[in-house]
Amino acid sequence: MAKGPVPLTDSAIEGRLLEVPGWSRLGDEITRTFGIRYHGGVAMIVHVADVERLIGHHADIDLRWDTIRFQMTTHDAGFKLTDADFDLAKRIDQIAAAHGATPIDA
Repeated sequence: MAKGPVPLTDSAIEGRLLEVPGWSRLGDEITRTFGIRYHGGVAMIVHVADVERLIGHHADIDLRWDTIRFQMTTHDAGFKLTDADFDLAKRIDQIAAAHGATPIDA
């Protein structure tokens, strides 16, 4: 029988957060907000969604007039954080930089 993704321990999550500066833990999710104008945010969402489709992992995305926020947890792991969330966070950071999005500190 195939096993699903393995939830990370609290100490592992703290270690992984050090690898993705700017991301913060919110319960069993990680989140980050970027400043970007609305239409630039739409283009960024399309870029992120294309990568998400390829890797099979998705973020919740909240687009506003001048900000975009990403939140992630792994549904297949009982809505817990897994390595997949931190891997996607790194990819989102790269995409955000390519789109000129400005990180907003929490």
